[in-house]
Amino acid sequence: MLSELFPRKSTRYSALPLLGPIADDFDTWLSEQGYRRGSRRQQARALVRIDRALRRQGHRQWQSVRSADLEACWSWYRRRDPDTAGTVRGLLRFAQERSLLPPTPVAITRVTALAHLYEAALQDLRGLAPGTIRQHGTTAAQFLAHLDYQIAPERLAGVTASDVEAFVRETGKRLSRASLQHTVAQLRGFLRFLASHRRVAPDLDRQIDTPRVYRQEHLPRSLPWPTVRRLLQSIDRRTRQGLRDYTMLFLIASYGLRACEVVALTLDAVDWRGRRLHVPQRKTGTPLVLPLTDAVGTVLLRYLRRARPASPHRQLFLRERAPAGVLKPTAVTEVFQKWVRRSGLPIPFQGPHCLRHSYAVALLRRGVGLKTLGDLLGHRTADSTCAYLRLATDDLREVALAVPRAAASRGRR
Repeated sequence: MLSELFPRKSTRYSALPLLGPIADDFDTWLSEQGYRRGSRRQQARALVRIDRALRRQGHRQWQSVRSADLEACWSWYRRRDPDTAGTVRGLLRFAQERSLLPPTPVAITRVTALAHLYEAALQDLRGLAPGTIRQHGTTAAQFLAHLDYQIAPERLAGVTASDVEAFVRETGKRLSRASLQHTVAQLRGFLRFLASHRRVAPDLDRQIDTPRVYRQEHLPRSLPWPTVRRLLQSIDRRTRQGLRDYTMLFLIASYGLRACEVVALTLDAVDWRGRRLHVPQRKTGTPLVLPLTDAVGTVLLRYLRRARPASPHRQLFLRERAPAGVLKPTAVTEVFQKWVRRSGLPIPFQGPHCLRHSYAVALLRRGVGLKTLGDLLGHRTADSTCAYLRLATDDLREVALAVPRAAASRGRR
């Protein structure tokens, strides 16, 4: 409530010509998002400047403001006053969540129309995952933009193998070989779709040269287990954020979880009575049930009692900074990078996935079988698990055959 923030001057904000009618609700929303009192006061003062900027655009009442107007306001303040620009972003989110702005009409262009038609076909005919469909649609739109399809749609009917190769060469400048291989596969699918609708010549998809990526040409990224322990021990658990970060990385090191699986864990995933942890696997789509060990249970209990903020969200790990909400997988990567920097350990990897690989190698060295390891990691095929055998170099040296003495003596002659 503005009257609590400014007992004597609250009317200065509630009487603003444009934002006054929603100023109090905006402050309430900020409080619900976890913003502290000082930040809310600062954003209330920014409303005065935003109100003035919107009136300079010609608005006389809030009902005439559109999302594009707030975007233009943010663009103007972005470099001149970043704090006010942040308030504009928050105001836009608040207005969209409370349906205080009319929906922004989506411009349907030739490119987006054809890309959406292709995405619908992938959904209906192949049943691909939404994320995969978006990737295919993005590649299709980029190829159409490369052909200037929006301006010259007739170019699509006359597309040649040279046009396709030019697009692949241009795209390859910013992608690795493995990523470019995915792009080529997506482009081939789009060309087959176009050929089935007689929009391009048939067999164009077979004329694309894909980059060579050899199976298992890179070793899995693994750390020595003592290094993993030192990294966990270096995390400051005296703060709520530090305890949350420690718990997330501890789960990855204890179970080999992926970052997307950590952020997807909910309070209901922990079966305290049954001593089980239910992990939703986004990559494979199959649930994974793991034993809840005493060590993991102790760490989780300490985090829930001391660090997890009260929230209507059921996710286990939440944002510590406003706005309140759930974490994204990239947040786990940022947490890992932060504590690696502070630890000073010689860790060359940029993501927490190396902890998953370290966990796999540690289990192999303890004698855990490949089938059991694959089940713990949630692998669908044994081939995915076999990649970790190449990291168990000490064990491989032990199974090397001795050179016969007779052959060795003949070699010296």
